[in-house]
Amino acid sequence: FVFSNDDSRFMVQTDGMLTVSTFNVNDPQVPVLYFPKSGEGQRRRKREWVIPDINVPENNRGPFPLKISQIRSSEDKIKKIYYSITGPGADQPPAGLFTMDRLTGVLYVTQPLDREKQAKYMFQAHAVAESSGNAEEPMEIIVNVIDQNDNKPVFSQDTYLGDVPESSLAGFEVITVTATDADEPNTDNSDIRYRIISQHPQLPSDFLFVINPVTGVIRVNTPGLDREKYPQYTLVVHAVDGMGEGSHGEAKVILTVTDSNDNAPLYNQPTYEADVEENQVGVVVTTMSVTDGDEPHTPAWNAKFKIVSGDPGGLFNVTTGSNKQEGIITTAKGLDFEKNSKHTLLVAVENEVPFAVPLPTSTATVVVIVKDVNEPPVFDPVTKVVSKPENIPVNSEVTTYTATDPDTARKQTVTYKIISDPAGWLNVSKDKGVIRVKSLMDRESDFVRDSKYTALIGASATGTGTLVIQLEDFNDNAPVIEDRSIKICNKDPAETLLTVTDKDGPGNAAPYAVSLQGTSKTNWTARMNGTGIILNLATELPSGEYLVVLRVADNQGLEQDSTVQATVCDCRGADAICQDRIVTVGGLPMILGILGGILLLLMLLLLLLLFARRRKGEKREPLLQDDDIRDNIYKYDEEGGGEDDQDYDLSVLHRGLDNRPEVFRNDVVPNFMPAPQYRPRPANPEEIGNFIDDNLKAADNDPTAPPYDSLLVFDYEGGGSDAGSLSSLNSSSSGDQDYNCLSEWGPRFKKLADMYGGGEDDMM
Repeated sequence: FVFSNDDSRFMVQTDGMLTVSTFNVNDPQVPVLYFPKSGEGQRRRKREWVIPDINVPENNRGPFPLKISQIRSSEDKIKKIYYSITGPGADQPPAGLFTMDRLTGVLYVTQPLDREKQAKYMFQAHAVAESSGNAEEPMEIIVNVIDQNDNKPVFSQDTYLGDVPESSLAGFEVITVTATDADEPNTDNSDIRYRIISQHPQLPSDFLFVINPVTGVIRVNTPGLDREKYPQYTLVVHAVDGMGEGSHGEAKVILTVTDSNDNAPLYNQPTYEADVEENQVGVVVTTMSVTDGDEPHTPAWNAKFKIVSGDPGGLFNVTTGSNKQEGIITTAKGLDFEKNSKHTLLVAVENEVPFAVPLPTSTATVVVIVKDVNEPPVFDPVTKVVSKPENIPVNSEVTTYTATDPDTARKQTVTYKIISDPAGWLNVSKDKGVIRVKSLMDRESDFVRDSKYTALIGASATGTGTLVIQLEDFNDNAPVIEDRSIKICNKDPAETLLTVTDKDGPGNAAPYAVSLQGTSKTNWTARMNGTGIILNLATELPSGEYLVVLRVADNQGLEQDSTVQATVCDCRGADAICQDRIVTVGGLPMILGILGGILLLLMLLLLLLLFARRRKGEKREPLLQDDDIRDNIYKYDEEGGGEDDQDYDLSVLHRGLDNRPEVFRNDVVPNFMPAPQYRPRPANPEEIGNFIDDNLKAADNDPTAPPYDSLLVFDYEGGGSDAGSLSSLNSSSSGDQDYNCLSEWGPRFKKLADMYGGGEDDMM
């Protein structure tokens, strides 16, 4: 201990730490800090001065400025010392928070401090001697703001929202609330404890929930939550500092009781019945409805169906409807009445999530009655393949292709027919399904693909089967030369390659053999080169056209002569270009023969023309009668109508014949030539003559109009009419007709007016 009597100060040094406490006699509560010294003496070197911090509590109520400490220099007894402070809180922001008396070195705080804003201030204290500069080295002053419990805990949320399943057991963790305190950490002022103040509703019992006082975790205290009765709870929670003895903050916790699958779905009826036609796939059998007491449109409410028995063959399928409360049963495969006419299914229903508590599973029975339909016969196999030689004789049996009727109870007879036979080679017996050859088959036909001919066979009304005939090749096609004309030079000619093809298959085609025929042997050479023929000149020939006859045989000896027209050009080498006049092989005799044939044809044509003209020029003798006033009747030495009567549409003769079954009908092909246009009757009587002439010409050229000697049948209204004849042959003797109007129709009707419209003198 070091004590100074003159200034009433004492110093305590422990392990190198120097604590200076100075009490002014007038103000013993304020500590006095002296500037440290480092002298040269041994005693000073052993000591190290440490300036203690100044602790000031926050929220001090004053009065201000409040004296918190005093700074002294050991030189103040011999010198005039002036004191000051610099740094944050003094002359730097927050400036003016701390001040110092210039003469006494008293340190003041000018306003209450707030630890939550700034917990420590550090600035420099200076001692300056009058007219001598610095009396002391600057001393660092640290002011610590002492925390007070002036902040209550604050929750991270004013209201917490959480969910708790209704089937939760005790200890189930629901939600965690969190609060913080702005006071100094790790002190009682910031030590928080949580507690539940209230629960609403307090049903079915109070204290359904409990909170951990340290962590803030809220858990289920006792089971018994029931969403259907109490869907929501509101808790008021406090967070208290001072280890639960200080100030508190408040928050609300709203817990929604979520649905748990504690209600099993139940069928509306225990049994369902439905009728389904056999062979139908994907048709709806029946729809089953269920109800569920859980919250709608949740996994605990949505239904899920399953067929648990009665469908070992997987014939049915069950799905959930769009409203999640219906089970729809459909056919996954076609049902067979003949195998099983009744199916009994057991269908269970569950939810999308497991039951929260043990519950029984609801089931329903579905009885499906299969309705019989008339099914088509079924061929076995559906596609039958047989192998036959292509030259199988007509009426030979190809195969027997039969079908069976699945409707065994109906005892129907199966009949057969050809549905598709593109080449028309087959026929089938109606009763037994025996397929025979109707006409010779040809493997090389366009109707055959890859040596296979396909026909479609029908059984009864709608049954079908496919017959594939694998045609075995027969050597019925001789090799053919594809190149039928060539050009070649007569000097140093190049070899010409001719392509040979054979429609027959392997074994009846290549390798080929070739030989020249006739005069071609002298002038030409031919040899095989694989599947081609190398043709060349043996001797130099004059330019012209030559016929080269080649006989080509396949490996079975089937041969055929092919003619190649060779044009020999007066040139050399491979490029055969004919520039000179080509002399036809055979010369003048061939030309004379062609001309003679043409002259013979012309003579025959001339004789035919003369004969036809002679027949038409024969004189026709008129047939005259004394009482016939017409002068245009001729007798022809022929029976039937003339040539003009042959080209007309006989279909018009059929009009009205439907009511005359005794009249003979001779159907003919109608003439589809366009009919001429007839003029309508004019309003002006003077145009009647032109009207008749124009329509007469139109009728003469009308292919649809009947000829003059055609049989006209009018509308038949039955026989035995009492009316007189309307024939125009008797009109001249009728005395009650007035023909005077004919004289008003113009000059074209003058003759008729003279004949019918005049008096007896005119008639004479």
